[in-house]
Amino acid sequence: LIYISGIISLPYAEIEEPFEAWLDLPAKSSRIDYYHGQVLTYQLASEQQYGTAYKISPETTEEELNVMKCFQINGTKDEAVTPQAALPDLQDFKFLRVEYYRGSLCQVWQNVTTVGYKKNTYTLWMTHSERGADGGKDTPIPIHYEMMGYNTLLGSHYDKYLVEYKEFSTEVNPKVFLLPEGMSCGGFPGPGVEHHMLANPMKDLIHTSASGQSQRMFSHFKDKFQRQYNDEREHEKREHAFVLNLRYIHSKNRAGMSFSLALNSLSDRTMSELATMRGRKRGKTPNRGLPFPFKAYERVNLPESLDWRLYGAVTPVKDQAICGSCWSFATTGAVEGALFVKTGSLQVLSQQMLIDCSWGFGNNGCDGGEEWRAYEWIMKHGGIATTETYGAYMGMNGFCHVDSSELTARIQSYTNVTSGDQLALKMALFKNGPVAVSIDASHRSFVFYSHGVYYEPACGNTVDDLDHAVLAVGYGTLSGEPYWLIKNSWSTYWGNDGYILMSMKDNNCGVATDATYVTLA
Repeated sequence: LIYISGIISLPYAEIEEPFEAWLDLPAKSSRIDYYHGQVLTYQLASEQQYGTAYKISPETTEEELNVMKCFQINGTKDEAVTPQAALPDLQDFKFLRVEYYRGSLCQVWQNVTTVGYKKNTYTLWMTHSERGADGGKDTPIPIHYEMMGYNTLLGSHYDKYLVEYKEFSTEVNPKVFLLPEGMSCGGFPGPGVEHHMLANPMKDLIHTSASGQSQRMFSHFKDKFQRQYNDEREHEKREHAFVLNLRYIHSKNRAGMSFSLALNSLSDRTMSELATMRGRKRGKTPNRGLPFPFKAYERVNLPESLDWRLYGAVTPVKDQAICGSCWSFATTGAVEGALFVKTGSLQVLSQQMLIDCSWGFGNNGCDGGEEWRAYEWIMKHGGIATTETYGAYMGMNGFCHVDSSELTARIQSYTNVTSGDQLALKMALFKNGPVAVSIDASHRSFVFYSHGVYYEPACGNTVDDLDHAVLAVGYGTLSGEPYWLIKNSWSTYWGNDGYILMSMKDNNCGVATDATYVTLA
């Protein structure tokens, strides 16, 4: 019988997750709670022929807020449910040394496992309790556990996690293994590849032998997105990135946030690679935009919500690919919207033209730029071409070719929405159509956003924090959370069909910090 609590840290995946765990081996039962009881998991091996696993977590829909729901997985002959310990099995560990850790004299035990190119080192620090009043044998108490994974092919550390144990006891109330009274459980929704990892997250971290579930999910990912890698070295690198991202997604979804994360087409990318897709490069030159004309909006009655997609003012979501051209998509989105508001006609304008031709105004093609510089180029040249007349988007820098007879959407001026003024941004959206905005998109939570209202406490909102240009196409409220409706340029595989709801709270991620819209001639 064991009760143990602690914190799991995965530095490479930006995770710190508190847990509590109970284990009763004679009864073949275990339970592990995450994030102070927001998610409860049970592994009951004595139920049914091959055991049963349960996961209880909050679910929020349009009708209900944070209702605890239970999901059930029945074990099978190939995948039987077994009790899950929050401690490693020491059978293959060897005694290493005695040393002090956190002020306690500890025995250090270690297990080194090599599978293919992966060399994994597992180390456990244990101390001993005082002898009991009955003079019985003292109990070893775990203090710290860590795993370090080294890939000999890549010559680098690919994985690291730490478990800091806080409390330990050999007294367990058997009632903790009972499901909450009146709780009815249904099957897991969606495809089955992920179910066992969701129902028992600890198995992926504590066991010194790979469960294979991450590898199966990676195979599924490769099939879905038709990934083919150049060689074994790249395959190893991509699998490592995928597993870190997968763990991050699962952990954050257990944290009970106002939004959910999911795997997407970027799941095999590292954070440094993803940085190339955030191409807003701020220059030191001030722009020549007009100040926001508050007086012109004095009598505007704003609707409670707005979605320009419903009026036909927004073109389909595109994919900027591995090119830092987000600024060009924000530019064309704002101009397309203004053109629609003026003419009632929606035209798909060319990002490629701006990438190829606006270098003289301080933009750097796939290496970044700013929307206002693109506006300046359009103003000087008398308009912008459509994608149909200029040519398809290439995701790379190309040769500039301008035919003035094919240009449309002449810009008279552009306006800077008052920085940080959310009311002004709402009015600009309502009166002028979609607005180009910039955000802090440097966080892993943004990369794997799926649905809900996105709020990232670590997000910056100063001008210097903004690294990605996107398009605001509306606003509204979901479950009491006010949001901006934002169109991204990372394909429909990203987010909610290419869109994200970004919280208005504290101007999170800077949506209202540096917004611009255009006025057509």
